[in-house]
Amino acid sequence: MGHPPKMVINNYCPKNNKSHSLYIINTFKIMKKIHFIFLLISVITGKANGQKLNAMNWLNEPSEWEIKDNKLTMQVTPQSDYWNKSHYGFTVYDGPFLYTERSGEFEVVVKMSGVYKTRFDQVCLMLRIDENNYVKTGVEYVDGIYNISTVHTIDKSSWSVMGLKEKPKNVWMKAVRRLDALEIFYSIDGITYTMTNTVYFPEFKTIQVGMMAASPDGKGFTATFEDFKITHLPDQRRLEWLKNNQ
Repeated sequence: MGHPPKMVINNYCPKNNKSHSLYIINTFKIMKKIHFIFLLISVITGKANGQKLNAMNWLNEPSEWEIKDNKLTMQVTPQSDYWNKSHYGFTVYDGPFLYTERSGEFEVVVKMSGVYKTRFDQVCLMLRIDENNYVKTGVEYVDGIYNISTVHTIDKSSWSVMGLKEKPKNVWMKAVRRLDALEIFYSIDGITYTMTNTVYFPEFKTIQVGMMAASPDGKGFTATFEDFKITHLPDQRRLEWLKNNQ
């Protein structure tokens, strides 16, 4: 009976210290390249996929909705809205809202569109603490004009609009939460963003972040959201502390 074959772990064996050092350096370089490739793949995949919409939660779930290829399409609930007290004298918070929860500082962006029909039909990015503290920002159709619209509510609602020259095919809305504020931006191409608002928003609160639509005066319409993505931002105060304590 012969001897069992020997297992070969590596057929390269450096003959001297110099060769051994070169071998270690080259191996390290290869491993760095492999790590970079895997990191690049993960970044590209994360950018493409964004947040998983099927894992998110509904507040005021609409009667008809679908998530396909990580795109949300909903039939907006008729005569629904979010508004607190100011000017009109009523408080409502019954619009459909698909959300995830988030703490700390972050950036959120979403692409949106709607088949607007009636005055005040709207598709929005929404950030909400509770019924008395929220921001909704997006496109709102008012008297034949398509507006970039923001409702900022801290106990009472305030409303700002900026009219667009024509009906947009899509709009991207972005919000950046830093310290005790939200910076709000919009884009019509998903590349170039314009700031519309900087508003106060309570810090140190876990908030609901997601996609909302409403049809206050109408019978509803079709709203579509896609490419919803949240990116974590390192805490600004901690970054300052690290800078001063290295």
